[in-house]
Amino acid sequence: MPDQIRCAWCSNDALYQEYHDLEWGKEMHDDHALFELLSLEGFQSGLSWITILRKRIHFRTQFENFDYTKLAHWTEEKQNEALKNPNIIRNKLKIQSVKTNAIAFMKIQEKFGSFDRYIWEFVDFNPILNHFHSLKDLPVSTEISENMSKSLKKHGFRFVGPTICYSFMQASGMTIDHTLDCFCHPKNNHE
Repeated sequence: MPDQIRCAWCSNDALYQEYHDLEWGKEMHDDHALFELLSLEGFQSGLSWITILRKRIHFRTQFENFDYTKLAHWTEEKQNEALKNPNIIRNKLKIQSVKTNAIAFMKIQEKFGSFDRYIWEFVDFNPILNHFHSLKDLPVSTEISENMSKSLKKHGFRFVGPTICYSFMQASGMTIDHTLDCFCHPKNNHE
């Protein structure tokens, strides 16, 4: 959809535009997809999202397609192997957090029935529809993302600060932050 007006953050990069058009802000309820997204958001900390998108296929290969049941049992040898992979972000703490978060993720599933049920409760199981005019209007965190961050940390997660949580909310469709001029904003969707 090359002639459409999009959120300014996705620039003219084809990969970014595809992600914006087909993924970002779409409701996500599959536990596997939610775990992958939360993991990638953690790796993105301090970097641009396009960097993560360009490496996403390599992350999937290295991290067993983000199968949290396998990652929860990752050995130190597997983590060291990931540290040597030049195709992913080689940050030791971030790599270690994948195993830690996989364990915490499964505990939440056990307690709440699914991660989806736990995480979407923060928005009362309905996406928050925002009406921002430009990128400068978008917050980097909110009270909800701060509460989510505190809860995730309490449950044992790492790399889940309020900003990461808000970015996760945006990407997973928990909050709809397409700017008002963007063709993906629901007010512009005439299907």
